[in-house]
Amino acid sequence: MQLSARMQAVQSPIIPVVGELIRQHPGTISLGQGVVHYGPPREALDRITRFLADPQNHKYKPVEGISELVQALEKKLAAENGLPLGPQSRVVVTAGGNMAFFNALLAIADPGDEIILLCPYYFNHEMAVAMLNCRAVLVQLDANYQIDLDAVRRAITDRTRAIVTISPNNPSGAVYPSAALKAINELCREQGIYHISDEAYEYFVYDGAQHYSPGSLPGAAEHTISLYSLSKAYGFASWRIGYMVIPEALGVAVRKAQDTILICPPVVSQEAAVGALRVGPEYCRRKIERVAQVRRMVLDELEAVRHFCTIPPALGAFYFLLRVDTPLDSMSIVERLVRQFGVAVIPGTTFGIERGCYLRVAYGALDSDTIAEGMGRLVRGLTSIVRG
Repeated sequence: MQLSARMQAVQSPIIPVVGELIRQHPGTISLGQGVVHYGPPREALDRITRFLADPQNHKYKPVEGISELVQALEKKLAAENGLPLGPQSRVVVTAGGNMAFFNALLAIADPGDEIILLCPYYFNHEMAVAMLNCRAVLVQLDANYQIDLDAVRRAITDRTRAIVTISPNNPSGAVYPSAALKAINELCREQGIYHISDEAYEYFVYDGAQHYSPGSLPGAAEHTISLYSLSKAYGFASWRIGYMVIPEALGVAVRKAQDTILICPPVVSQEAAVGALRVGPEYCRRKIERVAQVRRMVLDELEAVRHFCTIPPALGAFYFLLRVDTPLDSMSIVERLVRQFGVAVIPGTTFGIERGCYLRVAYGALDSDTIAEGMGRLVRGLTSIVRG
């Protein structure tokens, strides 16, 4: 039977591949998947009792999200991101940030259109572009994973529909300064294209770095699509609640996409999200203080491999993207680290890096009790494989 050539051309998601390696080697410590070590606040879970008490909650709810959650998100966006919602934009609740991105592409792009991704990119973004028969145009970041505005400008053609930024960044952990994001947003306005701003890691910034939402710029509402998620900061990964702020002109198209794929985001998860937002960002910040401590421990451990690993600045998210001085390819190193040393990381090839050996190290899922062992295995493994 014939299979879709389009889907066969899409890269396989790397997390399940590495996950299978981990399952085959029990006891492996994962520095791979981007999750946090904590779960939702108690108030989020308490909302489930309320949900179950009302039989109407077992029926379909509004495509864009329940009104109580949408209103809570509007307040959050105005207070924390400087995005006052008006007649030019609206909030749409989605089943996670990935769905928000897919909705955006469905609304703005046709087959053959181009989406500019900054490389290294988030692999699910590139996969979504390929699935829709669009073309990902890759623009390389500099050695510290920062934006080269001139290179972005040169990449724009008459088929370009959007420029995508992720800050704080997955996979690099880089935080883009407000000046760079403002410049990208202004470039999009000039060119009549969209700025898709993925801000899933908005709370995860360290050492004085600050998160900036380009959608807060005056006049940005008509050409900016802002993507957010509760998965990281509120420990909501499996609950699948994200949201997007879209220009009002895209409302009908996004509604068509979401109603067809999903109908409505899981209502039980939306109820829990209302509870989480009522606790507010202080819950996230308390938890992220511990993540910051783990980050410092990771940096201390990585000192032992600096003579053959370059560790660019990473002031956000919970990743380091290492450049390893070796002729070996990244996937072979990943496999040996799991099989021989019981520690897992993610190969840079999945983020679009074709030359050199790069490894993404994720530390959000670790606590102080496991970080020393996990990083110790990584340092020993890299030293043995690369310098052995």
